[in-house]
Amino acid sequence: MRQRLYTVLLLELSLLLVACVPSAASTVHDTPTTERIPLTIFAAASLTDAFTTIGQNFSAAHPGVEVAFNFGGSQQLAQQIGQGAPADLFAAANGRQMGVAIESGRVVSGAEQTFIHNRLVVVTPVDNPAGIATLADLAKPGLQIVLATKEVPVGQYALDFLDKAEADGTLGVGYRDAVLANVVSYEENVRTVLAKVTLGEADAGIVYRSDVTPTAAEQVQRIDIPDNLNTIASYPIAPLSDSPHAALAQQFIDYLLSPEGQQILEDAGFMPLVER
Repeated sequence: MRQRLYTVLLLELSLLLVACVPSAASTVHDTPTTERIPLTIFAAASLTDAFTTIGQNFSAAHPGVEVAFNFGGSQQLAQQIGQGAPADLFAAANGRQMGVAIESGRVVSGAEQTFIHNRLVVVTPVDNPAGIATLADLAKPGLQIVLATKEVPVGQYALDFLDKAEADGTLGVGYRDAVLANVVSYEENVRTVLAKVTLGEADAGIVYRSDVTPTAAEQVQRIDIPDNLNTIASYPIAPLSDSPHAALAQQFIDYLLSPEGQQILEDAGFMPLVER
């Protein structure tokens, strides 16, 4: 009888111990996965608004992926890439700065592809105290004009516009030099140009059409530049050769080129690859 009692007690103790030990399956199930995959994209400042929306959409479609952007002047970003800054993708506002990244060895030549276009516009403060109504007015003496530095794509495009206007002659002889005489500063990216105009620190500036967002449109007036004097800017994007997330980077590019991605960019003021 005593031996039988011991056997029963032993069995109950064993069952109790087993119940107290969590199974391997429940341990795995109860421990949430916290690993996040970062996708770092260096992108021209003019892409800020459109890419922020695109990044949010991409993350929503790829759970666990965190899209992080480094926005700035394309020349600054290309320099950072050349210095070894970690990144997965580079989206520039012109081919020249993409070429700098290729020369650094971190982008394979031929891997870049154009994903969108843009064009220039002139902006003035919404109250337009200088009374600038036409492109010809930019040559009036005493104005304060801001441009991006020529190393920035939009800065070089602005100089190209002035060269074309000088050669065309319709805006007056000596137009280029007269406008440049009014330039009071050259900024490191296009968003700084826009900010100085919206704050009333300049009478006019030259930016991209996409920079005149709905919010900015309430703070500036826009003067269009005709096609024959304008420059159609082509934006290339490429994965970095040492990206640890090459497949994910390509998926981001594919999304940019998809109808949905192109529509977001078009809604932000860019010109789609194929005009509709």
